[in-house]
Amino acid sequence: MKLILKAYNLKLKHTFRISRKSIDFQPSLIVELQDNGFSGYGEATSNPYYNITVEILQYDIEKIRDIIESASHETPEEFWLKINPFLKDNPFALCALDNAYNDLYARKNGKKLYELWNYNISHNPLTNYTIGIDTIENMVLKMKGFPWPIYKIKLGTSEDIEIVTELRKHTNAIFRVDANCAWTVDETLKNAIIMKNLGVEFIEQPLKADDWYGHKEVFENAVLPVIADESCITESDVAKCHNHFHGVNIKLMKCGGITPGRRMIAESKKRGLKTMVGCMTESTVGISAIAHLLPELDYVDMDGSLLLAEDIAGGVTIKNGKTYYPDRAGTGVILF
Repeated sequence: MKLILKAYNLKLKHTFRISRKSIDFQPSLIVELQDNGFSGYGEATSNPYYNITVEILQYDIEKIRDIIESASHETPEEFWLKINPFLKDNPFALCALDNAYNDLYARKNGKKLYELWNYNISHNPLTNYTIGIDTIENMVLKMKGFPWPIYKIKLGTSEDIEIVTELRKHTNAIFRVDANCAWTVDETLKNAIIMKNLGVEFIEQPLKADDWYGHKEVFENAVLPVIADESCITESDVAKCHNHFHGVNIKLMKCGGITPGRRMIAESKKRGLKTMVGCMTESTVGISAIAHLLPELDYVDMDGSLLLAEDIAGGVTIKNGKTYYPDRAGTGVILF
């Protein structure tokens, strides 16, 4: 098997701002695994919150090039177990490799990834489209310029209620709000009451990730469901989130790829938690991997490629929230 790494700097349509950062470009690393005339693709993006850069991704992957290239006949689960010990401190790199190998494995078997897993795509959830923090006027313009059935609204400002109130005047779409750890318990409980009346479906990660006492209080008292994000990173976090959140937003880069992501989804379902997978401003390479998990999800946030000024790949397409799969095996990705 041959390993190929390609770095990109993805330009966004608009400055993307959340409560703790603002970006105009998203650095990304594409992993390609070639074997017997087939190619599989995976992606990981840089993220300062988790101390991940493209250079670190490349360095950590190159360190185990020989181990990666010696693989060929393993199942995706066996491949993940083989490389996991070397990348425990870099789940983003692990994710890119795992997703690429899953893609490659499915292509060699002549099946789409969801077909390989025997998933039924007839009831896939719609993806939301994210409105990043900006002036209220600009947030309205972004929303009106991209009509969509579900919006995720990034919050964590002194004008959060005003933002949601104003946006609601311009659409009947479902709202989801994501405070990215910026609120207190009292703010969350008060905001939830107001936002429920504004058509908000759920609140994502209102409190700091490690505030488990606060999470419990919000879980027991909020009038809206609360979904964990920064509090649910790895497989062991699912158990912690039980009785502290109503659901979990699983990020493949944080947990180390599709393989552990599927285990987290199964564990969440066992514990009665709602299941969601989110993106991290990936291109269509990363988004196409997420798309094959849709049949197992209650909610999904896979709008990363829609936020780009120019994509680097073809694969799944998304129209009005609905996902369409290409007539290609694996994840269906092709690089432009």
